[in-house]
Amino acid sequence: MQAGRMGANVLARMLGNWSRNGRPSADALYSALRRLVLDGQLPPGTRLPAERELADRLGASRNLVTAALDRLREQGFVRSRRGAGSWIGVPATAGGATESGGWYPPERGESINFAQATPAASPEVYEAFERVIERFATLFHGHGYQTQGLPELRERIARRFAERGLPTDPEQILITNGAQHAFALVLRTMLTPGQRVLLEHPTYPNAMEAVRGVHARPLPVPMVDGGWDPELLEATLAQAAPRLAYLIPDFQNPTGALMTAAERERLGHALRRHRTTAVVDETLVELNLSGEPLPPPVAAFADSQTVTVGSASKSFWGGLRLGWIRAPHELVQRLVVGRAAIDLGSPVFEQLVLRELLDDADRILGRQRTRLSHQRDRLVAALREFRPQWTFTVPDGGLSLWCHLGSRRAGGLAVAAEQRGVRLASSGRFAVEGELDDRLRLPYSLPAETLRRAVESIAEADDSIKPESPPDLVT
Repeated sequence: MQAGRMGANVLARMLGNWSRNGRPSADALYSALRRLVLDGQLPPGTRLPAERELADRLGASRNLVTAALDRLREQGFVRSRRGAGSWIGVPATAGGATESGGWYPPERGESINFAQATPAASPEVYEAFERVIERFATLFHGHGYQTQGLPELRERIARRFAERGLPTDPEQILITNGAQHAFALVLRTMLTPGQRVLLEHPTYPNAMEAVRGVHARPLPVPMVDGGWDPELLEATLAQAAPRLAYLIPDFQNPTGALMTAAERERLGHALRRHRTTAVVDETLVELNLSGEPLPPPVAAFADSQTVTVGSASKSFWGGLRLGWIRAPHELVQRLVVGRAAIDLGSPVFEQLVLRELLDDADRILGRQRTRLSHQRDRLVAALREFRPQWTFTVPDGGLSLWCHLGSRRAGGLAVAAEQRGVRLASSGRFAVEGELDDRLRLPYSLPAETLRRAVESIAEADDSIKPESPPDLVT
């Protein structure tokens, strides 16, 4: 969401069932508004409606609204000036951004971060850092700039694509500062303002923000029955003629769905026929927990119409901040030239570390998958014990479950859970349009004992709120 003026009607819809058990209070409104800010749904600079107007729309007293906003002002979440109104600010104590947007300064004590689906680094990452230190000095004789990336790292990434059935030349690889940086660079190079970008609905929140950041037009295509509807995808490509399509075919975030080989082949034909370029996000492709071979990459069916982005963040460690682009040679050269306006390359030391990790990737990733499989099963068991009425499909890979709550209460649940020390990602962040307040993404990237404790707290929070009526449509 871009910063701008927020109308009272829109803000009221975003707040949803903010009062606790139907009893409005300044504390409940404060918590709900704070949650919207932390999730990035009310970005810094957003102008808020007048207090009287908001009070009328919420059916609350003006004193209640004023008290809630005063508390937010004290913490820096809201700024005000006489004659200029109020707007969202940035708290001086704001911490790091999460993948679901926003910041998470603790309101009280420690908390369990269920808003991020990111595993901790494996011991092998530290060992790779130690090995690289010994050889790092050999690179000091050069200038250190590697705009396209270290040749030996690009060769290893190209080799892994070839092992998956997609022959790749190292010159088709561009090293980036993570998959998000890769996607932003592709958008900047290939799009002009106003062009359409097809997106799965729901999808990865930061991808939506990147599309809006280049003033492109998001074009949502709903996920149906836990997967893709090939006919709907083809019809959208034919009728809307989007310039790009952003897709996550491997353990889609947040649904966990895996696109079949037949669906990928059909998609490849459609991309070529309608001349749409797919940006395929393979951030989660290495987290296959089933033990069964994955389908070939989408680029195997439509190489000239596919840009593939990947990352070390989910498979090895987010702190590496390295990703890559695989694309046709001509596009890679355009990306290299265009990159100069943003940065001049990725850090050399981290590239050497990633090269070390890829040399032993099968062993390291095997251990990572074993850990994640155990954590996934523990999360599933905890949910079936404490929330058996929630429904979900157990994914074959990735990092999270996509739960159906049965009614629209995810927003209220997030607020109540935070009061009990568990931070949840706002479901609305995954929606290209509309809302997903009957859904909740729960990652299994935390230790098993933490997962059970978090689910127990979430269940207690769920018992404390009043659910809204079931949605008219489930997407």
